[in-house]
Amino acid sequence: MKQPGIVIIGAGQAAAVAAHALREHGYQGCITMLGRERHKPYERPHLSKAVLVAAEEPALQVLAEDAWTRCNIEFAGGIDVIALDLEKRQVRLSDGRVLDYDKCLLATGGEARVHDSLPRSLRGVHYLRTLDDARRLREVLRHKPRVAIMGGGFLGLEVAHSALSAGASVTVVEQAACLLDRFLTAEASAHVLSGLRAAGAQVLLGSSVSTICTPPDGPIQLKTDTGLALDADEVVVAIGLQPNDALARDAGLDIAQGGGVWIDTACRTSDEHVFACGDCTSQLRPGQARPTRLESWQNANEQARMAAAAMLAEPPPAAPVPWFWTDQGSLNIQILGHPAPGLEYVRRGNPAAGKALWIGHRHSVPVHGVAFNAGADLRAIRPLFEKGIPVSLEEFSSDAVNLRTWAKQMQSQAAVAL
Repeated sequence: MKQPGIVIIGAGQAAAVAAHALREHGYQGCITMLGRERHKPYERPHLSKAVLVAAEEPALQVLAEDAWTRCNIEFAGGIDVIALDLEKRQVRLSDGRVLDYDKCLLATGGEARVHDSLPRSLRGVHYLRTLDDARRLREVLRHKPRVAIMGGGFLGLEVAHSALSAGASVTVVEQAACLLDRFLTAEASAHVLSGLRAAGAQVLLGSSVSTICTPPDGPIQLKTDTGLALDADEVVVAIGLQPNDALARDAGLDIAQGGGVWIDTACRTSDEHVFACGDCTSQLRPGQARPTRLESWQNANEQARMAAAAMLAEPPPAAPVPWFWTDQGSLNIQILGHPAPGLEYVRRGNPAAGKALWIGHRHSVPVHGVAFNAGADLRAIRPLFEKGIPVSLEEFSSDAVNLRTWAKQMQSQAAVAL
């Protein structure tokens, strides 16, 4: 009889990294991964960029094909888990099977938030979350359509640049008065906006779509709350992500206010045999008053490794400073740490010249960093964020100062002061 092992529900980035980490830690038991999609785990960041426009679809797999055999990971795709029984330690599948588990890892990710007036079934409406979604959008972009994008967040703006590069006409409709204002300084946000408009997009800020008409043929007709009428051949809805926490909620696990499976710092849920990681989770982080969700490639990887260690009762790896990146046309944006109320910002470089780095600090201690085409510079000063080291802001902002050398000097001075 097959012995209960570890069942991983979900088959995305976090699931694959966790499975691999379990084997790296020496776990010898059975690992079963259950995925709703038929595809094995793949990298999602490429979906809004290279998958849409590259001459050939890039390789996306998280684990090389031979790793599945080498690590002895059993993958079952195209299947739903319909119930999680905490008392019996079992998962019930849509094909009628019931699997026992010793430990269960929830890596169920999230779903694209759906606009009430734009269900997926409507002609010309697109949501971008899966590889199949991206392939469908890629096909219509070949015809250089008029594209309306609802939502000016990272995903919506990435799609906008990709559509423009494919020759489409693009209009972005964003409710906020500024682009990415929750993540960038006002100056950085303005530069992103000017770059998008220079690339050819129409950007409507402080606007939302109030009326939608989808005739059987002809263009989709949109009207904004400001009275502007738009015709579009395709509409991409990018209004956020909703965590897939229904399975956990129905099982009786604790769910954070605002959504997401509640986990502690070691990715443990409210049940001692169930762990969770990735986009489906909500976690209390240092300096925050309540649990929040962090939707990023880095977070999926790091939480997966933490969950793997915790499932095997091993010390968890050190929690890193949150890091996020996005490509907006020719502009690579990297963000380190979290923005917070009351931060003051200083800048090094000039975004108009193609490269800039901002530090958001509290009493000269860097808390939030934003890099425009300056990822190497941000990596050089990352230890200052991790260790909470006060810095000379005047020296940081001077282009004459070698940043890597300066960062080492700041660390040395802090060590001497101790």
